Amino acid sequence: MKLVRFTESGTTRIGKVVGDRVVDLSGVAGVGHSMRQLLGDLPQLRSDLEGVAEPAFPMDKVRLEAPVNDPQKFLGIGMNYAKHAEEARQAGIKIPESQLWFNKQVSCLNGPFDPVVKPQESDMLDYEIELGVVIGRRCRHVKADGARAVIAGYLIVNDVSTRDWLHKSPTFTLGKSFDTHGPIGPWLTTDDEIADPLNLDMKLTVNGEVRQHSRTNDMIYDIYQQIEYLSTVMTLEPGDILATGTPSGIGAPTGNFLEEGDVVRLDIESLGYIENRVVGDGRG
Repeated sequence: MKLVRFTESGTTRIGKVVGDRVVDLSGVAGVGHSMRQLLGDLPQLRSDLEGVAEPAFPMDKVRLEAPVNDPQKFLGIGMNYAKHAEEARQAGIKIPESQLWFNKQVSCLNGPFDPVVKPQESDMLDYEIELGVVIGRRCRHVKADGARAVIAGYLIVNDVSTRDWLHKSPTFTLGKSFDTHGPIGPWLTTDDEIADPLNLDMKLTVNGEVRQHSRTNDMIYDIYQQIEYLSTVMTLEPGDILATGTPSGIGAPTGNFLEEGDVVRLDIESLGYIENRVVGDGRG
């Protein structure tokens, strides 16, 4: 299934995407307003959700929202693609010897087609296409060979970064967490629909120009190794979002940063696309 949060006639509900329509699932007992809660109950509710066909709305008549708007964690891994790590090394950045994780504060979450704000405080606004992994059940001490069983599904993440603020904060948190700097979507594609998440094509364009183009098989630590590493430290919960790294082609090595008016589109094979326009922060 392709699970989605959508707004129609001023009301936001949970639905599923079928072709070019969004099917409203809010009438199914147990479906509330929280995707995080739904994912925890998905094994029990799945057959009921799959059987719903109406009411449905044309895709172009609804507003797609962030598929998960209330995760307890939004975590990202740095320099996790081989070619990206090499471009970072050439820029003088030390390559980490183990997995390098940081927080994106959940307040930065943004819809798949909503504007990204360029803050006045930054002249180094950057883009990063990433495969987002969403956890499906509460887990701890998960081994890599069993990690796929705890994944609910996948979505696209633009790990928008203010590079100058990354330098100000050694933990990366501030430079990764400005409001609107976490577009995700367009929906959550459940794990059963993706044959091999470790070999998906991914492409990012700015104003139609290809800036990043790679496959998820260029990861240094694959998504199962990431889950094993994280769950050694913390309990992962349904709805937690893991941004699993970006390939080469970001703006930082060349100074080719985003400006107001730029349109950033991110496509990942089998997951759809998201698209965001860069706007000013409205403070004059």
